[in-house]
Amino acid sequence: MNAAEFAAKWIGNTNTERGAAQEHFIDICTMLGVPTPNTDRGGEAYAFEKGATKTSGGGGWADVWLRGHFGWEYKGHHKDLEKAYKQLLDYREALENPPLLVVSDLNRVIVRTNFTNTVRGEHSFTLEDLRNQ
Repeated sequence: MNAAEFAAKWIGNTNTERGAAQEHFIDICTMLGVPTPNTDRGGEAYAFEKGATKTSGGGGWADVWLRGHFGWEYKGHHKDLEKAYKQLLDYREALENPPLLVVSDLNRVIVRTNFTNTVRGEHSFTLEDLRNQ
């Protein structure tokens, strides 16, 4: 699957976050030629629905997590991605402070860098951007 094929599959998709997020992520992995979370059978280093204690108290679930790399939070179409980012910030310590915090509404992906001793950076792209590759 290349970027244009990925975009063509997902543009106009109206499934809910719950119904689409994991397949969306697996398709990203396929497009990039990298393993999916299910290659880590125990979910110790790479997992969907990684349980996390919130810094504000209580618990929650990061939608995708890869130890030492990223935490990823999905929201439904046109939902508030700033809210998703704040949710990841609340999980960040329990997720071992990953250097990339990623949020997506299935149409747009925002990657925020979280590297030690650096200023936070932000990079985003949409399905339309990928379709035009």
